[in-house]
Amino acid sequence: MNAEPTRDCPLCPRLHDFIAEWRLREPSWFNAPVPTFMPPEGEDTVRLLIVGLAPGLRGANRTGRPFTGDYAGDLLYRTLIRFGLARGIYEARPDDGLELVGTAIVNAVRCVPPENKPTPGEITTCRTFLSPAFSRFPNIRAVLTLGAIAHQSTVRTLGGRVAAFPFKHGATAEIADVRLFSSYHCSRYNTNTGVLTEEMFVGVFAQIAEFLRTQD
Repeated sequence: MNAEPTRDCPLCPRLHDFIAEWRLREPSWFNAPVPTFMPPEGEDTVRLLIVGLAPGLRGANRTGRPFTGDYAGDLLYRTLIRFGLARGIYEARPDDGLELVGTAIVNAVRCVPPENKPTPGEITTCRTFLSPAFSRFPNIRAVLTLGAIAHQSTVRTLGGRVAAFPFKHGATAEIADVRLFSSYHCSRYNTNTGVLTEEMFVGVFAQIAEFLRTQD
């Protein structure tokens, strides 16, 4: 099973057609399923996998790198750098030289959905690629899910029942030999409305960093 969809993945017709429309409107954009962002040292070094929802229209769908080009990336990458999980300077471009350290980032849904809302069927279909995203990393110890949809899809991918692992910001659980951490999504909407503060977000990463230290 391939861990990455093809550029013209046809599995979700609505998303495929939406991307085709944007290829005509913005031909210089990436406009394709966004691949996993990997550390340069390779798959064996990944100990933390971050699972987001889906590419933002003018963020990852435009740039081709998860969480790159919109506010969610500003907060996420600033926090990753703070905890030594990324290095370099984040400048919201895929060629900014930012590198992940022992961390990989993937979205539960690889293609940008209209209004940032994938359907349940599209979420289920894209687990075709989420499942191998876990198996490709032999040394994974922790998973961070950003938002309820990413959390639920991850739980299902790991063979758990959503009812047994409900989404809650700051919660942790053991599932399929990894530690599962959960956070509200770092979207501008969540931060502007106070659902998520930077302090809350940093607090989750502090938990992750402490856990990973115990795994050395």
